[in-house]
Amino acid sequence: MRENGPVTSATRQPETPAAALPPRLIATDLDGTLLRDDKSVSERTVAALAAAEEAGIEVFFVTGRPARWMDVVSDHVHGHGLAICGNGAAVVDLHGGPGAHRFVKVRELARENALDAVRLLREAAPGTVFAVEQTYGFYQEPAYPKLHMEIPDTLAPAERLLAPDAPGAGEPVLKILAFHHELDPDAFLTVARRAVGDRATITRSSPSALLEISGPGVSKASTLELCCAERGISPEEVVAFGDMPNDVEMLTWAGTSYAMGNAHPAVVAAASGRTVANNEDGVAVVIEKILAERL
Repeated sequence: MRENGPVTSATRQPETPAAALPPRLIATDLDGTLLRDDKSVSERTVAALAAAEEAGIEVFFVTGRPARWMDVVSDHVHGHGLAICGNGAAVVDLHGGPGAHRFVKVRELARENALDAVRLLREAAPGTVFAVEQTYGFYQEPAYPKLHMEIPDTLAPAERLLAPDAPGAGEPVLKILAFHHELDPDAFLTVARRAVGDRATITRSSPSALLEISGPGVSKASTLELCCAERGISPEEVVAFGDMPNDVEMLTWAGTSYAMGNAHPAVVAAASGRTVANNEDGVAVVIEKILAERL
């Protein structure tokens, strides 16, 4: 369960933003947003997603998760079958099912930028430990905690993992992860952004002091914007949902956006509307309202 807890009052109906163009695309985060705390997708949400697609509204899953963790929604992709993973670092075709996904677009973090971020964070926040997320591999330092319930491909210092002859050197780096055992999560984010500057994009989606570091300008919002431009969809035709700081740019960019009832305060400030918590099917509540208004 998310430690930030509910920060908005849960009401049965969403607080609706001012009228915009009829939506053509729904962009939703997964953890803490579409998924319940037990990582399930409720029957009500499954029905709402299917109804949106049937009504001609595309649904994009936009998540910090890597592609290999998309099995939770692989049964619920419709039409295009695409998802934005790694906070915008990759667009993935999920049609093949778990383990058979295809990378459609990759926005990598250059290794020199990643090494700069590691060096600067070690200086600014001593005790920081790192992991490296690539298109197909996951590598970590020995002191990096087992946060993801998976066995890393290699254990080594980050500088070695990012070296030109490192294991997986032929694969793009999607993001690096930075963890601190003692710092407050938001304080760690502030320190990291100040230290690293424009060498990378830094955000967080975990309740712990775990930062996600991507290439300069890479975010959920910027990759969603690229996908929408390819479809001739304007921001005003997008409805977005999120709950954590890695959703802020996407919620700001979309013409209509909703913070979940369990959202981080920065998300509440960024969104144009609010809905109920993820455990109360807040995304489905809004989709049902959108479809009812189209009748």
